[in-house]
Amino acid sequence: MRFLRFRSWLDEMHRLTGGFEVVAYEQVRRHVGVDASHVYGGWLAILSVWCESKGIAYQGVPIGTIKRFITGKGNASKDAVIAAVQSRGFAPADDNEADALAILLWAIETQGGVR
Repeated sequence: MRFLRFRSWLDEMHRLTGGFEVVAYEQVRRHVGVDASHVYGGWLAILSVWCESKGIAYQGVPIGTIKRFITGKGNASKDAVIAAVQSRGFAPADDNEADALAILLWAIETQGGVR
C-alpha cells in the first residue's frame, strides 16, 4: 500500500503544482539494513516508472553532493545541513526537510533552475 500511496501522492503533487518537468531525489548508496534497501528500491521503482510514463526527467543526487553543496563539506552532520538551510532563510522541521530543501536549492543553482 505504501507504494500505491506514493504514486497517488506524486499524481497529486503534479496536479496541485500545475505540473513539473524535473524530479531530483536523494540517491542513497548505503542502507542500514536489508529492509531499508528493499523499501528504497521500491520507492525508486515507482518514481522511475511514474516519471518515465509522464516524460518527466529525474535525477538522483548523491548525499555527499548535497552536503558539499549546502555546507561546503561532503561529510557534514545533519545539524550542519539544517543550519546551512536555515542560513538561506528556511525553517526546516527536521533533517529530512532540510535535505529536501538542499536538493531543491542544488537543482535551482546547479542545474539551470527548476521548470
